[in-house]
Amino acid sequence: MKIALVALFFAVSASAQNPFTGISSACGPDRASFKVQLVDTHHAPAPPQPETAQVYFIHDEGADHEFAYPTAKLGIDGAWVGANHGNSWFSVSVTPGEHHVCAALQSSIVDQRVELAHFTAEAAKVYYFRTRLVMSRQVELLELQPLDSDQGRYLVAAFPLSVSTLRK
Repeated sequence: MKIALVALFFAVSASAQNPFTGISSACGPDRASFKVQLVDTHHAPAPPQPETAQVYFIHDEGADHEFAYPTAKLGIDGAWVGANHGNSWFSVSVTPGEHHVCAALQSSIVDQRVELAHFTAEAAKVYYFRTRLVMSRQVELLELQPLDSDQGRYLVAAFPLSVSTLRK
């Protein structure tokens, strides 16, 4: 009985120090910040290489906003891979297998929001994820959702490409 209580105590202590390891395993470093430029190049998504999968990250801002719109940064498997600002998109190649995705806001105006997802990539397949910021007087919510391929191709063709660089 005493051994079980001691084991339970250590398990609770360990989980209190690291409440959720999924965030650190999907997102990049907390203080990472991106500079984003939009390139008005509208075209259809390129097919992935035969040995990799292609992941498109699309940000759909919805209606025009009159205030400073935050940048959404995206990570895969513990590293930031890029960022979107306003209606925009970018893509990355990934190896086949399970991947963990993180979306977070880069903003001093809007409270920090993090969304998580995972998917299993197959070689030569294309995956689409959409982020949206839903705001009202009482709620600020960042959404990260897998997107239907037809809708994903449509938004990639309609939105500019996001070219992001990590600030030092």
